[in-house]
Amino acid sequence: MSSLGTLWRTIRHLKFNQIAGRIVFRLKRPSPCDAPAPRRRAWCGRWIRPAARRPSLCGPLHFCFLGVDHELDQVGWSGSGVEKLWRYNQHYFDDLNASGASDRREWHSGLIARWLSDNVATQGDGWEPYPTSLRMINWIKASASGFDLSFDAWQNLAVQARYLSERLEWHLLGNHLFVNAKALVFAGLAFEGAEASRWLSTGLGILREQLPEQVLEDGGHFERSPMYHALALEDLLDLINVANASGVTEVGQETVRWRRTAGRMLFWLRSMTHPDGRLGRFNDTADGVAPSNVELERYASALGVEGGEVPRGRVTHLAASGYARVDWCDALALLDLAPVGPDYLPGHAHADTLSFELSLHGRLLVVNSGTSCYGLGERRSYERGTAAHSTVEVDGQNSSEVWGGFRVGRRARPLGVSLSGDPRGAGQIRASHDGYRWLPGKPLHSRTWNFISGGLEVRDEVSDASKPALARYHLAPGISLQSDSPDLWLVRYGGETLARVSVVGGECFEETSSFAPEFGRVHAARCLVVRLRDGHALTRWAWRDLLSSA
Repeated sequence: MSSLGTLWRTIRHLKFNQIAGRIVFRLKRPSPCDAPAPRRRAWCGRWIRPAARRPSLCGPLHFCFLGVDHELDQVGWSGSGVEKLWRYNQHYFDDLNASGASDRREWHSGLIARWLSDNVATQGDGWEPYPTSLRMINWIKASASGFDLSFDAWQNLAVQARYLSERLEWHLLGNHLFVNAKALVFAGLAFEGAEASRWLSTGLGILREQLPEQVLEDGGHFERSPMYHALALEDLLDLINVANASGVTEVGQETVRWRRTAGRMLFWLRSMTHPDGRLGRFNDTADGVAPSNVELERYASALGVEGGEVPRGRVTHLAASGYARVDWCDALALLDLAPVGPDYLPGHAHADTLSFELSLHGRLLVVNSGTSCYGLGERRSYERGTAAHSTVEVDGQNSSEVWGGFRVGRRARPLGVSLSGDPRGAGQIRASHDGYRWLPGKPLHSRTWNFISGGLEVRDEVSDASKPALARYHLAPGISLQSDSPDLWLVRYGGETLARVSVVGGECFEETSSFAPEFGRVHAARCLVVRLRDGHALTRWAWRDLLSSA
């Protein structure tokens, strides 16, 4: 945080219940209730195998999260020495439902027993509401899949549900509150009786309120992160699954709405995915956190959830969330025409407005740099900043005021979004944003993508020509650049030339870049940089025909 102004620009967007909820959350410390658990419900419907993640348990007490390995006896369950997100993962118990989980059941039983022994109720990282929610869900999902959850674990599940119902994350809202509600629905359906009915009613009430707000009309999750969108889709599929398995009439009626919403979300996920199956890197997005698209597609199909097919060779405008997919001439572009996220919840936002990604012949070519870490630090600040994205940086500033790991002050607003031309992939998309209007001269960045036969033209304009501006095109790992002349470059992979790039009205040069496919992993990459001249630059990419002259 650089000033009180930054703080004000950040907190002024918060909702009243976020502020009040934070006060209540800090002051209210409910005591654990270890009364006997309600009677367990017998599943009377069909349970579908959930979407599986990659394994994270490499030995009986050996965890691998976010690319980092630790033994439980070395790091324990709480305390410093490991990142907070790593700690959270430790308490999720995702491995219970990961690929090949049935081969590790002995490890799982021992680990749950160890967790019950080592973690005092309501104390430590593992009893914060979010990891508590995910742990409850994973224990119940594993049990429904045939895992023999111990009597003590079932007793502790009731303690967790009681405590969670008093620690709902109204101060955070978003995916945290949604997962809190999901956990209460799971607990309310795993048990019977009056207490379980209260958990169920609370969870369903929150979901009825939050679902229409968090899932936009085009099916996109309102935080505008493809990764968190995939997690939210998994949440909804899990809810449909547990509702079907329980046979409870009240929750069965909810599945009509859940199915319809999940179908729209599946279409959005397909739209924001490259041909190689990789999600577009907009805002906080990394591989290995959500289940793969293949697993989510398999899960949705098994539950009878259908999403519309993304049309090939056409423009798909996801207007509500603010993205566009253009499929044309052996290429696919994903365009960010979106606000950074909901004003009161921009924690996973990057300063990436008017960035784009490009795949050619099924191979990633132009990318955003991705997300390799959370928390505070130089790497996190860089990855959220404009310079890490394939868009324009003006006067060395970020287009949105990202700071503090998960905070945003000023937010860039897209303006004048227009699509014209042939909906079958050719044509033009244009937009501007006001993220730099706070600078002297109030510069406005405008970008136009012209989709032409066998190529792409990107025109950038900054309204105040006195401001230095750089358009960056980050390239996927393994892609190299070769200069034929100061304004003509070859984009190569191995010995193959993939595209030619010419620049009109700007100075072009190469710089070092990086790409983070997932947490804990960063690959070296290259970046083509265009310095705008007199506030203008035209960058032409061609891959089918020879470049035309300027």
